[in-house]
Amino acid sequence: MSQTVQQVLRQASFYSDDQLYRLIRLPAAAITAAAGVIAEIGEPFAALIVDKDEVTLLVPEEAWADFSARLPGAESNPLDYRLITLDLPLEPDLVGLLAVVSAAIAAAAVPILAYGAYSRDHFFVPAARFTDAMSALEQLRHRE
Repeated sequence: MSQTVQQVLRQASFYSDDQLYRLIRLPAAAITAAAGVIAEIGEPFAALIVDKDEVTLLVPEEAWADFSARLPGAESNPLDYRLITLDLPLEPDLVGLLAVVSAAIAAAAVPILAYGAYSRDHFFVPAARFTDAMSALEQLRHRE
């Protein structure tokens, strides 16, 4: 039987690691440098996205401070972000979770960056609005 959004929200906890994260944009040709940074960080959480127009890194704030000189042409978003992980393995055919979670956070007027790993979803919100986002998610858990 497939998971439902309601089951997931009843069973899951929301985890955060208390770190600040930085969102960085690089030119499309910088994929090797970006991958090298991720490899050297070597611990959770970090993300690398490559599309036809750019390379995006999401890394701990301290890693950005350590590696920024090695990433010429990098543009850092000035906001600090905090991680919220929906800490429960998710089935790959689960439908609607992102819609429900993002709607709850949006209702609190908090911007969100969503990242999906193989079996868990991760959300990043501006650090200044972290408490608002967590409150919205806890309210969502109790509604479902």
